Amino acid sequence: MSKKLLYRIALTQIPGVGGVTARRLIRYCGGVEAVFKERAAALKKIPGIGEHLARAVSSRSFLDRAEQELRFIGRHDIRALFYLDDDYPTRLRECEDGPLLLYVKGTADLNYARVVAVIGTRNMTSYGKAKCEELIRDLQALGVLVISGLAYGVDACAHKAALKYGLPTAAVLGHGLDRIYPHPHHKLARQMLMEGGALVTDFVSGTRPDRENFPKRNRIIAGLCDAVVVIEAAITGGALITANIANTYNRDVFALPGKVHDQYSQGCNKLIKINKAHLYEFVADLQYIMNWEPGSSKRQASQASLFVSLTPEEKKVVSFLKENADAGIDQIVSGLRFNLSKTSSILLSLEFKEVVKPLPGKHFRLQADVS
Repeated sequence: MSKKLLYRIALTQIPGVGGVTARRLIRYCGGVEAVFKERAAALKKIPGIGEHLARAVSSRSFLDRAEQELRFIGRHDIRALFYLDDDYPTRLRECEDGPLLLYVKGTADLNYARVVAVIGTRNMTSYGKAKCEELIRDLQALGVLVISGLAYGVDACAHKAALKYGLPTAAVLGHGLDRIYPHPHHKLARQMLMEGGALVTDFVSGTRPDRENFPKRNRIIAGLCDAVVVIEAAITGGALITANIANTYNRDVFALPGKVHDQYSQGCNKLIKINKAHLYEFVADLQYIMNWEPGSSKRQASQASLFVSLTPEEKKVVSFLKENADAGIDQIVSGLRFNLSKTSSILLSLEFKEVVKPLPGKHFRLQADVS
């Protein structure tokens, strides 16, 4: 497992290789380790890779950095969740640009049945603080995991209120797990971990909390949840970025309205005005839109759908794999008489639907019983 994880970490450290490109490399090469063992000449033929990236991948120079990170997460009891792992957050796996690898400190279940992200300005008003506390207090009846970003203002208020009212809470960070930012929130972060929460990031240790990291952090907040509640926000800023990302992920967004001339209500009012957020006044609004009955459901998010909707061509691939266990991609192409490009696309779609699992050597295995 350590060797497998070593290659997984190394792949995330190659500049220019994001989640989408990494998945393409894995799909074409048949596994993460196979990516690093593939010749540069073969790599550059993969769509979207090119000569420069092919040379970077085949150099294997990123394995040294990966070894350092492997030692770090081992010393600090950090979980590394790969996008094909069973315990990788199911909601995040649905996002095409979701991180390849997540680092998690703590015990919070990121596949909690109901997850709500609470976000907003760092300069919250007394009105915002009161409504944030009220929201978390009333979410007790719905049994949710509260997600935020550990920043000043709304984020910290949401985490503290979750601890106060006995709800699990997780913070998504814009830096590595070797530090806490902002520094005064060390105590809050420790308390979250002690109370069954978690700190989550896709950045390796040593990564500083630089400005450009926070939009990346925001996509994880949006992807991990079922619903996003914007408490207070200016007309521009991180909260609106997160809300817009959540819309692209088909998450429900809620915004607390405020006075039209209040700086930190203008962002919320705008989201409501342009139909990018439901108007939020009380938890009953969220409960109605989400169709959530009071009480904590023990059903995991990954079990939410018992039936997977497949296209006719996907059904043909599934039927073929039922009769030909762990078949290679060439075998599938030959058996179904699809071309390679089409077959690769179908297999990727089935992978995202958690129906098939890629194996080394470009082989595939069914991981769901689909009729």
